[in-house]
Amino acid sequence: MTGPDVVEILAAMEHERWSHWQRYLHSRCARTADGSLVIPAELVARWERQIATPYADLTEPEKDSDREQVMRYLPIIEAAWGSAG
Repeated sequence: MTGPDVVEILAAMEHERWSHWQRYLHSRCARTADGSLVIPAELVARWERQIATPYADLTEPEKDSDREQVMRYLPIIEAAWGSAG
């Protein structure tokens, strides 16, 4: 795997991750008459707390969520490293 190939594979995976998050976010919001989305206050509070929290201080379930995302990327990175050596 070459650098540009790895970038494209990871970029596609990042788009998939972002799309999954947006589907989830939109599903939790209230849609207004004009098509805008309103995020429930409890989710805003939770996500703002998570944003302000260093990874080391997250709860284990929150860390597990981040680890789950890394596990999707890791095989690509390992393959790229393996082919680089």
